[in-house]
Amino acid sequence: MSIMTDNNITIFHPAVFVLLGIPGMEAYHTWLSVPLCLMYVTAVFGNSILLVVIITERNLHEPMYFFLSMLAITDILLSTTTVPKALTIFWLHAHNIAFDACVTQVFFVHTMFVGESAILLAMAFDRFVAICAPLRYTTVLTWHIVGRIALAIVIRSFCIIFPVIFLLKRLPFCRTNVIPHSYCEHIGVARLACADITVNIWYGFSVPIVMVIMDVILIAVSYSLILRAVFRLPSQDARHKALSTCGSHLCVILMFYVPSFFTLLTHRFGRNIPRHVHILLANLYVVVPPMLNPIVYGVKTKQIREGVVHWFLDIKTQCCSSPLG
Repeated sequence: MSIMTDNNITIFHPAVFVLLGIPGMEAYHTWLSVPLCLMYVTAVFGNSILLVVIITERNLHEPMYFFLSMLAITDILLSTTTVPKALTIFWLHAHNIAFDACVTQVFFVHTMFVGESAILLAMAFDRFVAICAPLRYTTVLTWHIVGRIALAIVIRSFCIIFPVIFLLKRLPFCRTNVIPHSYCEHIGVARLACADITVNIWYGFSVPIVMVIMDVILIAVSYSLILRAVFRLPSQDARHKALSTCGSHLCVILMFYVPSFFTLLTHRFGRNIPRHVHILLANLYVVVPPMLNPIVYGVKTKQIREGVVHWFLDIKTQCCSSPLG
């Protein structure tokens, strides 16, 4: 597929790209697919249950759980955008992916990453208001404000990543169409082009990363203020209760940012690390945090734990009372 530009320069887009999976570990693809599939199923199942419980349990209709439902949706989309294609490579040797499908995968992978970072920031702000200004919580975080925050998260994520589509589509691909990865990501695809990709590199590394780093700084500021407020509480029980409400969120923050920055740093500076290690880490990153997030909230948050139990009991009651039961 080729396009003629105004300067009579032909921009060639291959009909398909070829995803290799995890180069150097082809003999282990089948074995690697089993834990990957189990983690993916757990991630989708766990986040789906979390969504259903938040929707059906009236006592969970609060801003914190609304942001948590956004996080669950983002986790489902992130893992579903990447893992099923990787599994078809491992199981069916279906290595081909259409050019437009590859660009679409790039868009969703990076959008979900930036979006999840913004959601974690919104959740940190929610905890900041709840602990540092509890009497003003209902007036500060009204549903109108929460809706505007959610809309801002979606718009920001879209606007940051949408230019990546044009940065890729402007490139001519006249070399190989083989991508040494199990899914398409921006710089990996751009490096196949036979043109200068300086703009892609600068935009791909600077804009999304700067925004995520800003999120991390604001989250750190929020939790420093939260901890200062908590340790000023007179009662030890009050301090324990306040910290317990933030424990699950802190775990999720660490599970998201630590692997992401580790993967980024090893990819940028770890030139002696084998390529298959980079790709294996990238595959784990898109499935492990989505798998663990609902588990962490289910274990550490009493309201969600009780909601899940109540939901399963309702299902059991309905099944037993049905004519077929």
